[in-house]
Amino acid sequence: MAKIFKFPDVGEGITEGEVVRWLVQEGDEIKADQSFAEVETDKAIVEMPSPYAGTVLKLFVKEKDIVKVGQPLIAIGAKGEAPSEEPPPPAPAPGAALPALASPSSPAAGITATPKVRKLAADLGLDLAAVQGTGPGGRITEDDVRRAKDRAAAAPAAKTAPKIKAKFDLFGTLERIPLRGIRRATAKRMRESVDTAAHVTHFDEADATALVQARETRLPEAEAKGIKLTYLPFIVKALIAALKLHPTLNASLDDEDEEIIVKKYYNIGIAVDVPDGLIVPVVKMADQKSIFDIAAEIKNLAEAARNRSLDLADLKGGTFSITNVGVLGGEGATPIINYPEVAILATMRIADRVRAAGGRAVIRKTLPLCLSFDHRVIDGAEAARFVTDLKKVLEDGAALETALKAEG
Repeated sequence: MAKIFKFPDVGEGITEGEVVRWLVQEGDEIKADQSFAEVETDKAIVEMPSPYAGTVLKLFVKEKDIVKVGQPLIAIGAKGEAPSEEPPPPAPAPGAALPALASPSSPAAGITATPKVRKLAADLGLDLAAVQGTGPGGRITEDDVRRAKDRAAAAPAAKTAPKIKAKFDLFGTLERIPLRGIRRATAKRMRESVDTAAHVTHFDEADATALVQARETRLPEAEAKGIKLTYLPFIVKALIAALKLHPTLNASLDDEDEEIIVKKYYNIGIAVDVPDGLIVPVVKMADQKSIFDIAAEIKNLAEAARNRSLDLADLKGGTFSITNVGVLGGEGATPIINYPEVAILATMRIADRVRAAGGRAVIRKTLPLCLSFDHRVIDGAEAARFVTDLKKVLEDGAALETALKAEG
C-alpha cells in the first residue's frame, strides 16, 4: 500500500515551508533516509529524509509552492501502484460560516488547549479541530487561533475571476518580485515581532578607548591563530557581564501563562545580512567561551548563513541578539526585537567624534549603542540602567578585562 509523507512539525513554531527543490522525480527509486526535497522554513533550508523505501509515485506540490504542516509532500510505494492522494481540505469562501466550536467546558478529544484559548476560538467561531497547534506537545496557542482566523478571512472564494497584474502604472514600468525564501521569512518574523512586542529604543554612546586598546593588544595572538578579530566578540563578553546584572533582558514572555521566563544561560544571536533578508544564528553558551572562540564561531556561522548551509540547531535557543550596523555606517538605528526575545542591541560604527570634556572640545573614539526592548517586560529605567552598566564595562579597562576572562 502506498505511503504518504506529510510536511512534519519540525518545532520552533514553524507552520509552513517553501519547496525549494525536489531531489527526486516521479518514478525514481528511493531509499529509506534518502533526502527527497529541500524545504525552506522561517529558520533555514532543510533536507527532508524519506522514512520509506520504494518508488516515488507522486509529488503533491511543485517547486516554489508553500506547504503547511500536515500537508502531503510525496507518495512512495510499489512500482505501478496508484497513490492515495490526500489533498488538504478546501478553505472556506470569504463570508462563509465557520464550523462551530464545542463548548470550552467540554473539550474535543485529542485537542490540547487551555480554557482561555478555547474561549477565544469560540468567540471567533473557529473549530479547534481544524487548527494546527504549535505549542509543546501540539498544544494550540492563542497565536495559532488568530492565525487560523486570519487565514480563513483571507481565503479566496471557490470561484474567482483571474487576477490581472499590471506591468505598468501611471508613471512607468513595474517589476514584480515574488516574496519568497528568506525575504518572506524575514517579513513574517518582523511583522510578528512588531505586532506582539511593545517596542521602545534607548540610545546612548560609550567611549571606546579601552575597547580599541583591548582589541589591539590581542591582534597578534589572533593573527597567529588565523582568526579575524573584530570588536564584536569583545562586545558580546561585555554584554553578558551587563546581562548578569539585569537578568530580565535575557528573557522571554510567555503570553499564554503570563510569565516572564528568565534564561540562566547566555546564547547570543548575531544578525547576519544575507542577499535575501536577515538570518540570526546563535553563539551557544557564549559566557563559557573565549573571545577567540567567539570570533571563530561568528565567522563560521556568518559564512554558513550566507551560503545557506546552517543547521536548524544553529538558529535555535537565542536569549539576546546583537545587530552590528556599524560595518555599514550610520549613527543610530531602531532594531526590531528578535521575538520571542525581549531585547536587541544595535552597535554602530566606532569612530572619532568631537565631544565635550573639561569644558573643551576633544576628539574621542566612541561607540553608539541602540537598545530596543519590549516595554511589556522591561521598563525604560531598567533599560537605561542596563545600557549604563554595559558602558561601564566597555569604558573601564579593568572591568572589560574581567569580562573577557570570564569563562564558565
